[in-house]
Amino acid sequence: MPYIVTEPCIGVKDKSCMTVCPVDCIYEADDQVFINPDECIDCGLCEPECPVNAIFVDSDVPENFRQYIELNAIEGKRLADGA
Repeated sequence: MPYIVTEPCIGVKDKSCMTVCPVDCIYEADDQVFINPDECIDCGLCEPECPVNAIFVDSDVPENFRQYIELNAIEGKRLADGA
């Protein structure tokens, strides 16, 4: 169950989640960060670090942010590949 970064991150991009991630699976894009679900080890260290409560385990993503599950998969993998 990977973690997902959702809409509240847009425009904030605090990046404190990136500093605590032990596997560096969080990648910075133009307006927010994304988690690569293939690299996430589900440690949960990122979630409490987010000042805007934008990070959820994938099974707990609120309904209005569900599209971010697929978006993190797509963007996280793209950013990890350096594309």
